[in-house]
This record gives sequence, structure tokens and C-alpha cells, in this order.
Amino acid sequence: MDLPAHQLTMTVLMTPDTANFSGKVHGGAILKLLDQVAYACASRYAGHYVVTLSVDQVMFRQPIQVGELVTFLASVNHTGNSSMEVGIKVVAEDIRAKVVRHVNSCFFTMIAVDDGGRPTKVPALSPQTADERRRFAEAELRRSMRREMERKFAEVHGGH
Repeated sequence: MDLPAHQLTMTVLMTPDTANFSGKVHGGAILKLLDQVAYACASRYAGHYVVTLSVDQVMFRQPIQVGELVTFLASVNHTGNSSMEVGIKVVAEDIRAKVVRHVNSCFFTMIAVDDGGRPTKVPALSPQTADERRRFAEAELRRSMRREMERKFAEVHGGH
């Protein structure tokens, strides 16, 4: 599959070492994979190392079973000067039943850094398709909501 530079897909088989005590895949195992996919997608797009600034809206909609194939569909949705929002959709596939479920979605904000660890400029993303334009607009809304929340927290903490 020939994906554009701002998209990346990774599929992983869930093995017994990813299980929690109930036999389902541990949320932490999924979070680690999400971070790796966000890193790979953002660093490939930017052409730089990246660091994770924040993770938004991680919702574990359904449990994932050991033995399922899990596919992470990552896309750079929005860019700032040095920041990128990477949206990731997670689907789990029961190989024998051939059933595919949407189990998780989330948004990572990644910062491109230079060799000295300082933020560095990333190429501006220009959304082409209707889906990309929708994701771009939604990412701008999340960005403004994060800034508003930071402002409100600063007000609360500034008074103490």
C-alpha cells in the first residue's frame, strides 16, 4: 500500500505477553504501541525526531483479545510551527471469525526537535480530501480547547 507521507499503518498480532490478569490485552500495551505509531508517523512526516507533548481522548471502546490482529491507522491531521497532531484509529480483527471492530481512537500532539532537542519547524500540512479537511478543522478545535483549558487552569492555580 502506497500511503502519503502524512499517513502510516502498522499491524500487530496480540500475543500472550500483552495480556492483563483477565486475559484481555492490557491497556498499557496498547498505549505503548499508540506512542510508537504516533512517533513513527510524525517523525517520518517531519523528517526529524519527535517527542510526545500530549495525548487526548484515549477511549478504550472495547476490549482486545489475545490472538487478534490490531491495526493502527495514523495520520498527521494538523501542523503548527513545530507541532503535529497525529490521529490514530485502532481496529481489531478476529482472524478466525473475520470480524473487524473499531476499538480505540486518540490524538497525539508531537513536537519535532533538532539534534539539540530544541523544537524545529515542520512542513505545513495542506489537507486535500474532504476527510482531511474535516480532520484538520477538528484538530484546530481540539487545539483551541486545550489552550482554553490551560488558561482556565492557570487562573485557578494563579489565585493560590
